[in-house]
Amino acid sequence: MALSLIFLLVFALSLCSFFTSIEGRFHGLTKQKYLHIVSKISLPPSPVPALAPVPAPAPQAASPSYIASSPSPEPSSVRVFDVLSFGAVGDGASDDTQAFKMAWDAACQTEFSVLLAPVGYSFMILPTIFTGPCKNGLVFQIDGTILPPDGPESWPTKTSKRQWLVFYRINEMSMQGGGVIDGKGEKWWNLPCKPHKGTHGTSLGPCDSPVAIRFFMSSNLRVQGLRVKNSPQFHFRFDNCQNVHVEMLSIIAPASSPNTDGIHIESTNNVQIYNSIVSNGDDCISIGAGCYNVKIRNITCGPSHGISIGSLGVHNTRACVSNITVTDSVIKNSDNGVRIKTWQGGYGCVSKVTFNNIHMDTVRNPIIIDQFYCLSKNCTNQTTAVYISDISYTNIKGTYDVRSPPLHLACSDSVPCSNLILSDIELLPAKGQFMADPFCWNAFGATQTVTIPPVLCLSEGIPRFVDQTMVDQC
Repeated sequence: MALSLIFLLVFALSLCSFFTSIEGRFHGLTKQKYLHIVSKISLPPSPVPALAPVPAPAPQAASPSYIASSPSPEPSSVRVFDVLSFGAVGDGASDDTQAFKMAWDAACQTEFSVLLAPVGYSFMILPTIFTGPCKNGLVFQIDGTILPPDGPESWPTKTSKRQWLVFYRINEMSMQGGGVIDGKGEKWWNLPCKPHKGTHGTSLGPCDSPVAIRFFMSSNLRVQGLRVKNSPQFHFRFDNCQNVHVEMLSIIAPASSPNTDGIHIESTNNVQIYNSIVSNGDDCISIGAGCYNVKIRNITCGPSHGISIGSLGVHNTRACVSNITVTDSVIKNSDNGVRIKTWQGGYGCVSKVTFNNIHMDTVRNPIIIDQFYCLSKNCTNQTTAVYISDISYTNIKGTYDVRSPPLHLACSDSVPCSNLILSDIELLPAKGQFMADPFCWNAFGATQTVTIPPVLCLSEGIPRFVDQTMVDQC
């Protein structure tokens, strides 16, 4: 009897050990299956539109950056809407607009979704407005190439020629990838109405050209990693946006291409533009009216027209810009370095601006304030102006193109610039030994260190205004 009890006890223990082993193996397999979901993320979502399914790209072809840099949901909760699954052809000639619209509608209505333009394809998209609001965590992943219609003659009739792809009322979206946005701007640049095609820089009339990518009334945006080239006009434009982060962009257009600003912001605040390369035919970065809290860092700019605040005050308008920082950047072979430009007759204020640790390489006007900005010879003198104050220039060194002075501080006759602070300035001629004198007009401020060349033309103290009512502190 005792022997039977011992036998039963041994049998029960063996059985318990067997089930424990099975449970451990099952748990291990379950965990491995869950982790493997990440590699399936590029598969089309289910359900898909009633179109012939297209196989997903090979895993190594699709960029995983939307997993690494977008919000971090569980891997199984991310859904990818590949435009090929919505009927896109991707041959660079077929119209893929409808496929992108359908993919957008599906992704927009899904949390933590990815609209994917896959690598190895070129997608032609007509002028389109992608409208929100959308669910959180939307990623517009461009790994292939996106193209507009080929020039003005191919542009759809009765469609605005001022913009191509517009993102309207979007909150919390990332546009990213390893692909290319090619604006195919050459035919637009060569229109006879462009200023550089007219006699002595004159234009033959209105000459609309589209901005490549425009964000309007949107917030919490991230744009990163893309190569953007040859836009007909501005490459990126942000209007009435907030909380914008731009990083690791490459923006390229010929130095002769007109009005091809790299990034333009207007009435936009809390902006970060970091670690990017811009070479184009206008400003690398331009900051318009209504912008504040803008940080620009580690930009390689040029050939170009430099990094600019303005132009401001056109057509006697009010312009307020404040808390702008440009630091740790290089500007090379450009018509301007760091510039503030305003029209006569405007009003408002530019204040609390810092330009720090910037290297100039063969730049005309490395440091310039131009309060007499004018695109023709017919601008009349006016008595009001945007008030410029509290501008700091620190550790700006390098070489300047001898065709222009190293510093050009031309302030308004009636509203002088005040509190311009210069420190650690060292600008030498790119050719020859002759050192040009800086130019100042109605500019007040101080030099905190010895500057090269000496800025003896800067007036000390606080300016006396002709009419205090002309000064608008914003």
